Amino acid sequence: MDMPPVVLDRAAARPLAVQLADALRTAAAGGVLRPGDRLPSTRELAAALRVSRTVTAAAYDQLVAEGWAAGRRGAGTFVVGAAPAGPVTPVRRQQARPPLPSVVDLRAGSPCLEVLDRAAWRRAWRAAGDLPPDAGPEAAADPGFQAAVTGHLLRHRGLPVEPSAVLATGGTSAAVAEIARLLPPGSRVGVEDPGYQRAAGALRAAGVGVVPCPVDDDGLVVDAVPEGLAAVYCTPAHQWPLGRRMPAARRVALVARARAEGWWVLEDDYDGELRYDVAPLPLLAALGPDVVVHLGTSSKVLSPTLGTGWLVAPPDLRADLVAARTATGTRPGRAGQRVLAALAASGDLARHLRRLRRELAERRALVVEELARAGVAVDGDSAGAHVLVPLSGPAAEEAVVTAAAGRGLAVDGLARHRTGPGPHDTAAGLVLGFAAPARADLARALPVLAGVLRNGDRPASPEGRRAGSGRGG
Repeated sequence: MDMPPVVLDRAAARPLAVQLADALRTAAAGGVLRPGDRLPSTRELAAALRVSRTVTAAAYDQLVAEGWAAGRRGAGTFVVGAAPAGPVTPVRRQQARPPLPSVVDLRAGSPCLEVLDRAAWRRAWRAAGDLPPDAGPEAAADPGFQAAVTGHLLRHRGLPVEPSAVLATGGTSAAVAEIARLLPPGSRVGVEDPGYQRAAGALRAAGVGVVPCPVDDDGLVVDAVPEGLAAVYCTPAHQWPLGRRMPAARRVALVARARAEGWWVLEDDYDGELRYDVAPLPLLAALGPDVVVHLGTSSKVLSPTLGTGWLVAPPDLRADLVAARTATGTRPGRAGQRVLAALAASGDLARHLRRLRRELAERRALVVEELARAGVAVDGDSAGAHVLVPLSGPAAEEAVVTAAAGRGLAVDGLARHRTGPGPHDTAAGLVLGFAAPARADLARALPVLAGVLRNGDRPASPEGRRAGSGRGG
């Protein structure tokens, strides 16, 4: 490493070795030295400072004795920790205070990285790096990625498509934004309420009007969707955030309305692979390939690190998207596409999904059992990585979120997922994620959350939820 700034006062009474040790501590406290940095050899440092090697050796010996630095045979001396600036002084013992609680993130939306095979992850990145770099842009998708997604959709979602029908995206929100930019000026798009706010934000950023549409225990209420829309965005496989799936009859009705009124259905299948109770219902894209745009993502099943998703759209819309990408030079990166393709080709993606489903099923059972002991029921299908804990009203929701934060738990209220004001504002609850924390942290956090709910923040009865939520259609 470069020599840190050190000034020695040869006229001072303090020994040079002590001054040198103090100066190195000060450099670490200011961020000039960081753990892992290799210090100059005692000979190099002595020559640079024009002091004897005895001075530098004594300073290093002092820092090693304090545990601030460590010597490695044949490699040198390295910084291993940051010591406070100035000489070390004795600290008087004080009465121990209870440590602040560490934060356990129980908010929904993050993947379960604990089950990700890191060796398989590294292999996939190496395999992607072995491919030659691109000489030019590819507006549609990497061919290997298209083949991987085609197999994935057929195997895990029952959707047969040709590889050429697959476009790579930067994720579902990015895909929604791309489609929105193709809509005529002044267009309006219906979105579920409560629903995915990043999709609503992407629509607004593209200059599209966002129209909240009510949901109930069966997902989007098709009869309540207003007329005059250019598209409708929905999450039929696992409604975000209520966690319900749209039944077959309602799916058919939604496709029929789209055909009759000439609008697109944007089907966000953000975690459709993660159903572990029964087989998933047919995708909207299978029922209406002429009006449905199917959106998928790797963020929930693998990691947002890949920054990649996929889109299957009718041919005319797909051609318009490719033309817009070509004209503007915007396109999703291919690195993440190639990593996903490598995971699929090796079979590691399929193995990961099996582990992930098993792990999430066990975690969901743990959540349900622990909260049941506190007399708290949960809503939502046995799928995905979150459940809804209904509460009696907005005041109770705010109280639970605040009380949980004070106990070291980051939880998410239903209020954050509302798209616009309306009668549904009386609905309240926790959107409780169980994928992000380590299993041990989840097991430690659940009794704490159950205690918060038990101490006065009671959930509404099923009858009260339906009467007061405004989600009945």
